[in-house]
Amino acid sequence: MFEAAEVGRKIEKDVYKAQVPILRAELLDAQSQLLHAPFPVIVLFAGVDAAGKSETASLLNEWMDPHWIVTRGYTDPSFEELERPRLWRYWRDLPPNGRVALFLSAWYSSPIRHRVARRISNAEFDSLLDEVAAFERALTDDGAVILKFWMHLGKAAQKRRFKAWEKDPLRRWRVGKDSWRHWRMFDKFVAAADRAIRRTSTDQAPWHIVEGEDERYRSVVVGTALRDAIRRALERGSVRHRTAPRKSGRSAKGLGPTLERIERDFNVLDRLDMTQSLDPKRFDEALERQQGRLNQLQRKSHDKAVSTILVFEGWDAAGKGGAIRRITGALDARDYEVIPISAPTDEEKVRHYLWRFWRHLSRAGRITIFDRSWYGRVLVERVEGFATDDEYRRAYGEINHFEEQLVAHGTLLVKFWIHITKDEQLRRFRERKKIEHKRWKITPEDWRNRGRWSDYTLAVDEMVARTSTRLAPWTLVEGNDKNFARIKVLKTLADQMERRLKKSG
Repeated sequence: MFEAAEVGRKIEKDVYKAQVPILRAELLDAQSQLLHAPFPVIVLFAGVDAAGKSETASLLNEWMDPHWIVTRGYTDPSFEELERPRLWRYWRDLPPNGRVALFLSAWYSSPIRHRVARRISNAEFDSLLDEVAAFERALTDDGAVILKFWMHLGKAAQKRRFKAWEKDPLRRWRVGKDSWRHWRMFDKFVAAADRAIRRTSTDQAPWHIVEGEDERYRSVVVGTALRDAIRRALERGSVRHRTAPRKSGRSAKGLGPTLERIERDFNVLDRLDMTQSLDPKRFDEALERQQGRLNQLQRKSHDKAVSTILVFEGWDAAGKGGAIRRITGALDARDYEVIPISAPTDEEKVRHYLWRFWRHLSRAGRITIFDRSWYGRVLVERVEGFATDDEYRRAYGEINHFEEQLVAHGTLLVKFWIHITKDEQLRRFRERKKIEHKRWKITPEDWRNRGRWSDYTLAVDEMVARTSTRLAPWTLVEGNDKNFARIKVLKTLADQMERRLKKSG
């Protein structure tokens, strides 16, 4: 694969001087058009040492307007980064729509280095590469343009460059013991890179192998590829067309009223026993017991650096806030954070919908509580038409993959759907209107959502069916009686924390 990048391609100086002003003008023109586009451009630089990764990134900042470029170079993860899933720091740094991001030594660097050092097997290496490919697919499905450049030098050319730098007082610092150690492992490094490139070069996120020996050649090749990629994306008009609100995703596919009626009649929520209740005396006793358990378990989790993420979904007025308050009432305020999720902000709208959830992941040993969550993609955004059919359908896989990464990192993920009947919701709405300090909770949107109860019920049923996995199952909570629901939530959480701590030893 790399032999074609070791033939010594060059661009003569006079040709380069004639080409560059034209290429720079075209890049700036493409960048100015990109500013108004609903997608970002992400450029990854990987490759062998001394092949020109950082020099090319710096040159692009010089040729284009750096105000609209995000440049990030990655080294070994910090302690803060190690306390979160591996891709967290890359999700955090994703650029908004209309921007170009230049990433050096990003999500491919660590897997390749670990494989070369034999810290991971080929099977583990492939698993990491598949995780990366799924990450890139989520971004490109959302409209992002991804360009990946492998900057290459042959072993002999790399040696010559190191020798030349050692003689140059201004560049001598760039050659150290690690440089020569890596050079001696060149063949292993290239073999691992070959495996990575073959496994992750896709139509949506292709690899470009660039010969790095001649600075002029590599600069023109990268600049031209970037210009062309932006132009193609602009020509495609990567605007995600929003569909009008639909009765349901299934009926939109033409599956007909018969299937829709069967789904309504056999919905998972209808199988819940909504008559379950707990009298006040038993509630007080259970509350004290379960909150005490929770407090002790969280102390142990903090000591063992086990993080917990709680997801609360449910109908308006179902009692999510009350259940959350019974959890936080048992905890030290320094050990948890409640993240209330509403409509995305302008900053969030110009990035992948999962970005705002990745950025809220806590450090090790803490509890993060999402009052509504990433499931909005397959609930409100689906029902109200804020997400297209393609967007919400692929979200099931994206969400499952996101949650798999959380659990693989060691995080305990507990998901609650709090259910109430339609009649009980109406009673609570009316009750809230009568109470001064609760009146603010009722909005015209809440009343409007009641009119789409059946559509939301179908969406919840499919959500549970497709995202209640062995690693991250849903707990359906019968919420007509608040006392019963609150204790079920507390007990479920404490039981799962207890099991998770036993696994950690």
